[in-house]
Amino acid sequence: MKHLVFFTSLVLAFAALCCILPTRAETEIYSGVVRLHVIANSDSERDQKTKLIVRDAVLGKIDGMTDGATDAACAARMIEDNIDGIRALVSGTLVSIGEDAAAAVTLSEEYYPERSYGDISLPAGKYKSLRIMIGNAEGRNWWCVLYPAVCTSSARASSVFKQTGFSTEQINVLTEDEKPVYKIKFKILELIGASA
Repeated sequence: MKHLVFFTSLVLAFAALCCILPTRAETEIYSGVVRLHVIANSDSERDQKTKLIVRDAVLGKIDGMTDGATDAACAARMIEDNIDGIRALVSGTLVSIGEDAAAAVTLSEEYYPERSYGDISLPAGKYKSLRIMIGNAEGRNWWCVLYPAVCTSSARASSVFKQTGFSTEQINVLTEDEKPVYKIKFKILELIGASA
């Protein structure tokens, strides 16, 4: 009897774990996006204005920098290749407006909560991110999607994602209007099926 209870508990725990794992479409979204995260020194009005000035300067530079990117990995490489120039731009922008705060600029994996941008909603998860932390980085932050260029495009976000090669399934994940319908999937069976 103990073995049956143990086995049943194990199966239920495994099933619960499999249900919360991201779907393949979500995983591909995480790897298909590069985000921008600018964190203000504090919540003071001046620091919040500074954050937006830095944001605008960086968006102006990034927009042209990643023009030839064919995917998120390519966009990330282009950003990484120009990270020193981005750091110099951020420092120069801060100096030009009379700010003496330093800023850290990194390109790394960062966890984001679920976030809506117009007609799309990105699922919570880890994304490649250009992160700019001004001064103590204790203020409200600003984030957006650098690749595909949702931050700087006037087009609907879903069409920007579609133009950069996102699948219909991925676009559906991004544009769900209502709470998603959860499907019980067993990741181990998906992996077995993929390897067969």
